[in-house]
Parts: sequence; structure tokens; C-alpha cells
Amino acid sequence: MIDSQLRASGVTEPSVLARFAAVPREQYVPASARAAAYTDRAVPLDGDGMLPAPVVHGLMLSEAGPRMTDRALIVDGGSGYLPALLEGLVGSIAVITPAEALQGGEAGDFTLLLIDGAVERLPDTLVERLADDARVATGIVDDGVTRLAIGRKITGSVALLPVAEIGIPRLAVFDAPKAWSF
Repeated sequence: MIDSQLRASGVTEPSVLARFAAVPREQYVPASARAAAYTDRAVPLDGDGMLPAPVVHGLMLSEAGPRMTDRALIVDGGSGYLPALLEGLVGSIAVITPAEALQGGEAGDFTLLLIDGAVERLPDTLVERLADDARVATGIVDDGVTRLAIGRKITGSVALLPVAEIGIPRLAVFDAPKAWSF
């Protein structure tokens, strides 16, 4: 996985590769999916969740540039794998579910937000938990196409810049309300 998927896709940061080598991916999928844990595709989890392909997490961590001074917030897609990869790369980690991300939380001082899936919109309830100048790495959905995107919180809002078109499992709870227009 490290040589054939991550390095081949441009993930070369030694700290990121070391975490992939240290965290056994097969422990984060159902027993029935362990044989497919290292494939370059998303792996279905029990329930509705999906574990993204390894390259998604590799590129996300590379683009996010985690630092030991970071206080990280992870919206976990259900596997627990992304929080395990981030351990030792940041000072502290808080993990919430997508449903918890939609609930109002107190204003926070998180300096790094990682969302383990693709979203159509970033809810205000999540942005409010971030410190000014916090970094964000997430998947975004635009017209059905998923991309890895990065951004920063500046003056109370986050602007996201797509950096790579890549298959990222969609987190439907973050879908924008559907509306009809001319």
C-alpha cells in the first residue's frame, strides 16, 4: 500500500508514511472485509459508513500538514482509522460523528479540521468550533464529483479550494438542502 498506492500518488512525507506503516488498516474494517482492507477502493463498514481508499487519507494528511501544536477535530466517517493515523502527528485530537458535527457546539479553538468523507456543504455548527486561521481538509461534492479540498477559517468562514479529483465516500448528512430554481 505504501509503495504502490501512497508514494505513487505523491504521498511522500515521512511522518505520514510512518503512521500508515504503524496503523494496521485491517483492524478498522469488519472481519468480512479484512481481505480487502488494503485495496485502492473504499471499503464498506457495518451500517452506512465507508472507509476511504488509503490514498484519500494519505493525500488528506499531506495537504493538512499536521503539527504537534495543532488541536485537531476529526469528523469520523465510522471507522476510527483517520484518528488513529493522526495520533502522534498533532498535540490533541477530538473525534465527533457527522451527526454531532451538525449539533451546536461551543465556540472552539481547534486549529485543524479533518472530515473523513465528502460533503456538499460545511455547516456553521462545525465552522464555529474552529479557531481563526484553522486549517481544513475534507472531501467536497460538486455536481456528483468528489474532490479533496483544503481551506482556512478567516473572519468567521471557511473557503475551500479543490486540490485533487479523487473518489471519496459521500457523507449524506452534509448534503445541501435540495431546492428547485429556474
